[in-house]
Amino acid sequence: MSQSGQIRVALAQINPIVGDLKKNADLVSKHAFDAANAGAVIVVYPEMILTGYPVEDLANRASFREASIAAVSELATRINNEGNGDLTLLVGYLGQTQAGKPQNCVAVIYRGEIVATYIKHHLPNYGVFDEYRNFTPGAHSLVIRVCGVDIGLAICEDIWQSGGPVAELAKRNIGLMLVPNGSPFEINKFDARLALVQQRAIEIGAPLAYVNMTGGADDLVFDGDTIVVGSGGEVIARAPQFEEGLMVIDLDVRISSSDPDLIISNPPILKYDKIKTGVARRLGENDEIWQGLVLGLRDYVEKNNFKSVLLGVSGGIDSALVAALAADAIGADRVFGVALPSKYSSDHSLSDAKELASNIGLNYRIIEITPMVANLIENLRVDGLAEENLQARVRGLTLMALSNQEGHLVLATGNKSELAVGYSTLYGDAVGGFAPIKDLYKTQVWQLATWRNELAMLQGQTPPIPESSIKKEPSAELAPNQKDSDSLPEYKLLDQILSIYIDEDGGRPAALAAGFDPLLVDKVVGLVDRAEYKRRQYPPGTKISSRAFGKDRRLPITSHWRES
Repeated sequence: MSQSGQIRVALAQINPIVGDLKKNADLVSKHAFDAANAGAVIVVYPEMILTGYPVEDLANRASFREASIAAVSELATRINNEGNGDLTLLVGYLGQTQAGKPQNCVAVIYRGEIVATYIKHHLPNYGVFDEYRNFTPGAHSLVIRVCGVDIGLAICEDIWQSGGPVAELAKRNIGLMLVPNGSPFEINKFDARLALVQQRAIEIGAPLAYVNMTGGADDLVFDGDTIVVGSGGEVIARAPQFEEGLMVIDLDVRISSSDPDLIISNPPILKYDKIKTGVARRLGENDEIWQGLVLGLRDYVEKNNFKSVLLGVSGGIDSALVAALAADAIGADRVFGVALPSKYSSDHSLSDAKELASNIGLNYRIIEITPMVANLIENLRVDGLAEENLQARVRGLTLMALSNQEGHLVLATGNKSELAVGYSTLYGDAVGGFAPIKDLYKTQVWQLATWRNELAMLQGQTPPIPESSIKKEPSAELAPNQKDSDSLPEYKLLDQILSIYIDEDGGRPAALAAGFDPLLVDKVVGLVDRAEYKRRQYPPGTKISSRAFGKDRRLPITSHWRES
């Protein structure tokens, strides 16, 4: 019968930058120093922390693989030279087979050496993931003994699939399981994560620590949510969402319970004065969406070295919400809003835009586009829809010119509802380098705007978004008395159908089964199917749903298949 004891483990919930091996190594080193000072004997980092994640087709570049392999070796030496060699590190990196095929690896580092390597078994091939394209799977489990504790390793998808490493480790009677992860944020995903981690801990009969990264990577955002559960699934510790930090925890574990592949250290377990580790409060839905969008935008700006952002402020709800997000992400002083009125713009459009700028404190100016539009109409002799789209394109042209001249990143302000049905103008309101609310339905935009204003009031601050922008009927203002409802169903109905057709991938029969009018369903489905070419040309934006446009939903542009 194995004995019981304690082990102090450090879990590094940190934010890497894809491809920046030096900065990522610095992060690893810093948290190793902090872990050692806290008395931890092992520190666990997120999946592929050294390279950043996901690396996508960078994995196929021999130069990048070689640089990653060199970097992890240099890191091992560095940690030892910095006096932290007795600490065991689990560091994710990009490795390769003897034949040069890329692999998703965790290096076990101890006293200046890479003493073992674990290779990810299960490669996800769904949603945003296409890892079979980039990696070769591993085939063997790994158990290491650290201070007498037999520790089993797995990487992210390894625990999402039944069998494989989890089943093997359960048979091997380990004392602790450590799981580095690169698990992107989705609304309410933490419930699924927790249930999964609890299930796997019960299966292996040992505590399990699930370590996730935080930060933005293009259209993905990682929320952390590092979790530790006991052998019965009880929650022992949980890190805050969307925050970097090092969580140090003392765990009651079995010692010398297995037949390890590698013995790193085998002294008796010392009894610690237990660290009191908290269970962070779970964020409410609006709060976690907001923080996810803020972090996704902030990291896109900062990691791509933009000094500021620029957007058209129309007085409408979408641009108002994007402006508020941008101010929270990078500071109002780095946000530049431009009102671009035409002859069809209402008085309240300008007054609402001005109020928004005042509430937030962003940089604001007005550029009248009527003369530019008139000149183009006279020369091109266009009218009707072409004239409407011309106004949007003049606005897009103006924003891009200012971007070129002043160095701003242009933010597109379209939402998921508009993107779904093609209610946008290519090279007009669709221009930009990033689309912060691309994965928010219109009803969610209203919901989030109301919540953000209420939060400001609770904090004794001025609500950022004008009440008029929230309450008024949406309009593109490209024609006299134009309303979104002239072209689209009521957003409440539209979003319900879109959720079935897009998020649930339910198809026309599912929408009809939900009780929606067949003519309305056919109209919405038809609009969605015809707009794929527009969506392909839209900027990236932070994913917050289970089915975002882009990698989550890949359909041909040229297709004659129709649901109706």
